[in-house]
Amino acid sequence: MSEIGIVIVSHSKNIAQGVVDLIKEVARDVAITYVGGNEDGDIGTSFDQVQRVIEDNPKKTLLAFFDLGSAKMNLEMAADFSDKNIIVNTVPIVEGAYTAAALMQAGTDLSTIKKQLKELAIRK
Repeated sequence: MSEIGIVIVSHSKNIAQGVVDLIKEVARDVAITYVGGNEDGDIGTSFDQVQRVIEDNPKKTLLAFFDLGSAKMNLEMAADFSDKNIIVNTVPIVEGAYTAAALMQAGTDLSTIKKQLKELAIRK
């Protein structure tokens, strides 16, 4: 089993849950924590919730995936307050998280996973 976990942050509860549901089809053994929406269940993100899902993940190295700008901002801020190694990936949330999880399930090392994710990078 991989020593790396995954964190998903979306503005939408349904998007976050859908990404996790899809990943679990190919990577049942990967530690995934996620949050979608804000505390009220509305569209948005929350620093406190992002920080919680980071700390709730049992792994010390986390690949983090997000859907939009403030989700990335909250991930980066939460990473600054965590002792964990959090790698925020600027890739399409579904393709990136799915690729990483499938590779993790197969026992692929972090260096190789990062190379694969780099090919998916969104360049703006």
